[in-house]
Amino acid sequence: MINVGIVGGAGYTGGELLRILVNHPEVNIKFVHSNSNAGNPIYKVHQDLIGYTDLVFSNEYHTDIDVLVMCLGHGDAKKFLDENPAFYDVKIVDLSTDFRHVREGNDFVYGLPEMNKEAIIGAQHIANPGCFATCIQLGVLPLAANGLLTDELHVTAVTGSTGAGQRPTATSHFSWRNNNMSVYKAFEHQHLVEINQSMEQLQEGFDKDINFVPFRGDFTRGIIASIYINSDKSVEEVTELYKEYYKDAPFTHVVDTNPNVKQVVNTNNCLVYVQKYGNKIHVMSIIDNLVKGASGQAVQNMNLIFGLDQMTGLRLKPSAF
Repeated sequence: MINVGIVGGAGYTGGELLRILVNHPEVNIKFVHSNSNAGNPIYKVHQDLIGYTDLVFSNEYHTDIDVLVMCLGHGDAKKFLDENPAFYDVKIVDLSTDFRHVREGNDFVYGLPEMNKEAIIGAQHIANPGCFATCIQLGVLPLAANGLLTDELHVTAVTGSTGAGQRPTATSHFSWRNNNMSVYKAFEHQHLVEINQSMEQLQEGFDKDINFVPFRGDFTRGIIASIYINSDKSVEEVTELYKEYYKDAPFTHVVDTNPNVKQVVNTNNCLVYVQKYGNKIHVMSIIDNLVKGASGQAVQNMNLIFGLDQMTGLRLKPSAF
């Protein structure tokens, strides 16, 4: 059994991680840390877990574990490890942005299995990708791997309200978000750094603009990305490249009909759909931001680290409605 410790367990990603891990056949949850909810039963906070676990949030943690999963806010993960350096000696999967960027002294492997599977298998520390970054990259990895990012890339993507985290803000309250949409961080979203980093890894010399316009959507969970680029390749040629690239990726599926968000909600799947319009290749990429975009991918990475099948504990089904 894999002994797992969780810090930051009271938020959306912590709750989603627990939903998966309480049913994982190879996991023993040793502690779930939360300063704000210490002493409370987990099901009092994550009410969908009533009847699934009697675990209680703890204000204590220890290194007698096999892996630490950090569901802390951006900036807080590095602070936690700086204050508790003994955790560097155990395996870590971090869901924040703190360790995603390549820099001197950072030994965290970027945890996108469809790109870095072999490096993840032998890694001590994993930096889980961002949700927008996961969705967009899965839409373009085959293009980069085949040197086809030879022009500007145009991306429009819409995310559900859970992408903003559990703490209410002016743009996440129901009364503001319902029946409403808005653009934010156009052309300067923080996930562009890791997306560009991956494109440079796959396509040497990549220096094109990625024109990314993110939208806040009026739904709870999911991301849908619309991506296009100029190309002289036929849709048949490009689709075949996608199928070849993802042939061993158990969660990324190249589909032949226009997909929608409800097909992936509550699953670790990504659906990719390729079309050609004039001289433009158009790609749709769709994920659940809390599962494949966060906690599900973290478990997928954990499975790889410990030599398990990637799908262990992640055979999740979408709702029919």
